Amino acid sequence: MSDGQIRRPTAGAEIEMMDKDMERDNEREKDRALQAEEMKPLQDAYGRRIDYLRISLTDRCNLRCGYCMPRDGILPLKHEEILRLEEVYRVAEVLTGMGIRRIRLTGGEPLVRRNLLMLVRKLGELPEKPELAMTTNGVLLGDSLDELYAVGLRSVNISLDTRDPATYRTLTGVDALDRVEQALERALALGMKVKLNSVLIRDVNDRELESLAGMAKDHPMAVRFIELMPIGCARGYTGVDGSEILNRLEKAYGPAEPVMGYEIGRGPAEYVHFQGFQGNVGFINPMSHAFCATCNRVRLTADGRLKLCLYYPNGPELLPMIRRGCSDEELREVILRELQYKPERHDFGTKDKGKCKETRNMNQIGG
Repeated sequence: MSDGQIRRPTAGAEIEMMDKDMERDNEREKDRALQAEEMKPLQDAYGRRIDYLRISLTDRCNLRCGYCMPRDGILPLKHEEILRLEEVYRVAEVLTGMGIRRIRLTGGEPLVRRNLLMLVRKLGELPEKPELAMTTNGVLLGDSLDELYAVGLRSVNISLDTRDPATYRTLTGVDALDRVEQALERALALGMKVKLNSVLIRDVNDRELESLAGMAKDHPMAVRFIELMPIGCARGYTGVDGSEILNRLEKAYGPAEPVMGYEIGRGPAEYVHFQGFQGNVGFINPMSHAFCATCNRVRLTADGRLKLCLYYPNGPELLPMIRRGCSDEELREVILRELQYKPERHDFGTKDKGKCKETRNMNQIGG
């Protein structure tokens, strides 16, 4: 000012400045409200908190376990029908922003997917730092385990239904048990969190129950027995009830002590401990003891469907939306809306026993 005095703005200018300040305050409030909305637990219509995402990276597998896929194989999805890794990452980024805190990579067999290391590293760099894990049959795990560990993978579930080489060949169609065992030993040596998943089938591998559970005696890991679900090819087999498994184990190893607080709220498994064991034994009993009331997960299939329940085939198809160029906000809106249609429970073992609404095999859904 030439006269050295500070001039007050005119009334009109003051109003304009106040309007601008109010606009900025409104924007800040909107941002804070949006952040608060994103921080709210992701819930379905039944109030269940959804914080666990299982991502199937492929429908292809290097084994031919009869209860999972046909022995003569499947007609695999075409390359363009599968989510690209950058698309997988985008969905994971949106969902972690909405409250997902645990991500598990599955298949098919996830290790047959190219550039998997890049995806694991990128997922580990998400701002929310979700807990990362992988479920694998273990055959290819030894080839990349050290690299996976280096990019942040700290937890692995290995699917193994037998310790007998001949039975392994019968179940899987290949001779690779030694490779799985070597990978398991290496994972333990690295200090990774290791779980062994076993499905017992009547008159096929059920006689190995005690031997499989004994791996938790010899190693600091969890051995979990999963009741066979009549999905796809599994309809032709008979599983073993979880209560029978527990009774047999108590006869072999003595009283089972419930493990309180071990992964409570993190998944459906219930754990027990046997005296002299380094690890624990877990039971996942979807047939005899449904755990739908505490279900905390959704699945992203390799072809981009957000699957809300194993029993039912429904769920939003995200791949077409992404390929059409939808925004992240549009993805969020669809996910929030469709999540409210997550069923209250499955109907395995009820009036529809053996008539699961889902017609695809487990390798196509994501184990």
